[in-house]
Amino acid sequence: MISIRPSQQRGGGDYGWLNTRHTFSFDRYYDARFMGFRSLRVINEDVVAPSEGFPTHPHRDMEIITYVLDGALEHKDSLGTGSVIRPGDGQRMTAGRGIRHSEMNPSATDPVHLLQIWIRPDKPGHEPSYEQKAFPNEEKRGRLRLIASPDGKDGSVTIHQDAKLYVTVLAPGEEVTHNLTKGRFAWLQLAKGSIELNGKRLNQGDGASVSDEAKLSLKGVRDAEVLLFDLA
Repeated sequence: MISIRPSQQRGGGDYGWLNTRHTFSFDRYYDARFMGFRSLRVINEDVVAPSEGFPTHPHRDMEIITYVLDGALEHKDSLGTGSVIRPGDGQRMTAGRGIRHSEMNPSATDPVHLLQIWIRPDKPGHEPSYEQKAFPNEEKRGRLRLIASPDGKDGSVTIHQDAKLYVTVLAPGEEVTHNLTKGRFAWLQLAKGSIELNGKRLNQGDGASVSDEAKLSLKGVRDAEVLLFDLA
């Protein structure tokens, strides 16, 4: 079964410095029907204005992945990490017992467009940590590139949950497939463009929950970038 979450039905709003859309309940947006999916708790699509951002704030007991689509995002945290996240990077922060961080747009002229993803960990109290790796478009073109997993397979960043995150970049007519093991679920988030998922059309910003499907077929309609979560 595939259930589409249309982009225009998401929560969020435009606050000037931040234009945000929430796939699941978050902050001031609440919908009891959309509190997450399996271990996936948050997918926020954010556009942050130049020289703006999220000042230092705390997190705990969450696996946080930031995926930048356009622009750059500067990260600083209480572990002493300082980095700039760019398009295609896989960045993971384990909040664990507690961490503080800030995320700012370092550009004075250009906005940054990103997806903020929260995944519930397998247990509370992990040691806070940070990891970031580059995954060039060439590795995602026409194939599903694993960028986050519980065991760091294929050079992916490591998360404390039985979940895998793949990304693919598809041109019109290009197609990739993914087999779901019995008893597993999936969530697709369309970051750019449009695709057909098992014949169903998804456009930019749309999401889709998947259950009781053995095989997923993703076919590009317009140049697309797709995130696929394989979930327990």
